[in-house]
Amino acid sequence: MTTLLEPSVPGETYTLLRERMTIRGELDADSFLPWIRRHASKLGLFQDIVHSGPDRIEVDLAGAPELIDMMEVGCLLGPINVWVETIDRRRVSNAGG
Repeated sequence: MTTLLEPSVPGETYTLLRERMTIRGELDADSFLPWIRRHASKLGLFQDIVHSGPDRIEVDLAGAPELIDMMEVGCLLGPINVWVETIDRRRVSNAGG
């Protein structure tokens, strides 16, 4: 999905992307899921947890591309009780797939 948003600076436009982020590693979903929700909210990203398990979490994110990049870096650094091995990202459609 690519949507033009109202820019904060007159004359500028930016896009809203929707991506699925698949996080793999040794993940403590009980602590990592609230962390993901909290940090996505702080970045102004829309988020929807699609799958959660001890070794894989999938989350759909929508927002400015730079903010999704920041979310990826944040997840790599994440909470101390989580070990993220890989993060894969792909664009998804409005229908979620």
